[in-house]
Amino acid sequence: MKRERPDLLLRARSRLTHFLASSDEALDERMAQSQTQPALSEEPPVDIEYRRMLEAEIEEERETAARLRTWNERRGGRLRRGVYCVLCVAVCLAMIALFLYTAACLPDFGSAQSPANNEVPTRYIESGLQETGAVNIVTGMILDYRAFDTLGESSVLFTAAMVVLLLLRLDADSQTFSPLARVIREQPHSDTFYEPHHDTILQHAAKVLVPVVLLLGIYVVLNGHLSPGGGFSGGAIMGAALMIYVTAFGFEAIRRFFTYRTYQRVVLCALLTYAVSKCYSFYTGANGLHSVIPLGTPGAILSSGLILVLNICVGFIVTCTMYAFYAVFRKGEL
Repeated sequence: MKRERPDLLLRARSRLTHFLASSDEALDERMAQSQTQPALSEEPPVDIEYRRMLEAEIEEERETAARLRTWNERRGGRLRRGVYCVLCVAVCLAMIALFLYTAACLPDFGSAQSPANNEVPTRYIESGLQETGAVNIVTGMILDYRAFDTLGESSVLFTAAMVVLLLLRLDADSQTFSPLARVIREQPHSDTFYEPHHDTILQHAAKVLVPVVLLLGIYVVLNGHLSPGGGFSGGAIMGAALMIYVTAFGFEAIRRFFTYRTYQRVVLCALLTYAVSKCYSFYTGANGLHSVIPLGTPGAILSSGLILVLNICVGFIVTCTMYAFYAVFRKGEL
């Protein structure tokens, strides 16, 4: 009986293929005949019998394949999972041992051999005010001693914003979008189509909060060389003010003074100003030349040489980048 089953299966498949390949007109004629002529017998048609037989054979093949798959997973899957778990545990233990060894080799707190007590921080503390003119030692260190590193950080922010804009920005003149941008555009309830409703409480609160937050951000940027703050923290505060404004009044309102072209120009001018200023400082410092830019009186707002200008540049870059991220991820464009 088992030797005849393949032939029976082939015959059943051929009959089923012939049955499915029959034209719609023939099926309609057969249905019309079945409705007009009384059924001579209640036995099911032969084609349906073959279909049932074929379905039973296919179901049996599926059960066999499922049992085979379960057997493979039981035999080989356990081994793979075991090796994977062992490797994960080994890597974690190696990292923990490395961290513990590094911590054990660190000098004691307050030790003279500690990197925190070498000649570099001593130079920052003892000569920072005289060499940079900044009362805030941290700002003098970031924007004078390590200004080249800060330029790299600002460039990384700008590059990240450009990559996000390239990947997610919705261009009205283009017919091709990235997958995520297409989802944002086609979303029926997204902010691409619907601006905020006229929420009186939110808008009146924003009219009070936005100017105050902007003034606070400007104060933090301009006083970064005198007190805690600077371009990064002040720029974050001003970026939050723009987010509050667009949440209350919508993107159409903010486009009257802040567009994609505005973002490009502000960030480009800030980066170029930063680069030119520090190139001048690097050149004069490396060649032992006297800088024509005075340090001013420590504690005054117009002091610390180029640090005030660099703080302003960093503040503009951070503000624009934060708002660009918010606008692109929420709406798909600036």
